[in-house]
Amino acid sequence: METATAKDAQITGIDISTFLIKDADRAIRFWRDTMGLKPSHVFEGKGAEFILSDGSTFGIWKMDDESWRPGSGIMFAVPDIQRAIEFYRARGVKVSDSEESPVCHMAFAEDTEGNNFILHQRKDAAA
Repeated sequence: METATAKDAQITGIDISTFLIKDADRAIRFWRDTMGLKPSHVFEGKGAEFILSDGSTFGIWKMDDESWRPGSGIMFAVPDIQRAIEFYRARGVKVSDSEESPVCHMAFAEDTEGNNFILHQRKDAAA
């Protein structure tokens, strides 16, 4: 069986990972003031985008209708999982203890909108 590669697809990468939110001002404050991300674009009353140090973009967006539901699935890279847990707990973020897998360390967290995310440290990055 042949394996698909990037050259075989029209999709070339992920431009932005987004959480849907209920309250734009509250969510922007959380990601800016609590998590320490600097907005690269703010869409008044709607949301914001944040360009991370690796060049990827994370966004938050308020829906015009009532279709919002909390989401999950984003793993934010951190260089030191224990330090990140302590740092964000001190800022009031709900963060679990670290869990270890064969390839990484993870801590599960939640934002002000009920979205779940993971602080993620690859074991190969810890060496």
